[in-house]
Amino acid sequence: MEEIMFMGNTPFITVRASRPLTEIEFCAWVAQAAPGDRLEYHRGFLVLDIFPMLGRLADREREELARLGSRAFWAAEQGLVHLVQERVGSDRFAYIAVARPKPKAAAASLSALLLEEQAA
Repeated sequence: MEEIMFMGNTPFITVRASRPLTEIEFCAWVAQAAPGDRLEYHRGFLVLDIFPMLGRLADREREELARLGSRAFWAAEQGLVHLVQERVGSDRFAYIAVARPKPKAAAASLSALLLEEQAA
């Protein structure tokens, strides 16, 4: 499903998955995304959705969402995406990753960065 929003005269297309994304799917999107591509990786209230006592998700879904949220934050720290939120209702947000231009020093692929992180 795609959602089109306009800012001035520039259309922004946000891709929204029809089901919850996994960390691996998010990484695959980051690896192939062109600058400016937008992906809604979660809709809800992320900090509450991953909290065991408040969330409405099963343990496995909550753990996957926590990994996804951490990976999105990691990708932002690496300069691969910008993370933004859009309010879609009361206590409900669309969490969106916006692809950035790949860093000049990115001769290393995303998979190499992930391997480096695991080795640390």
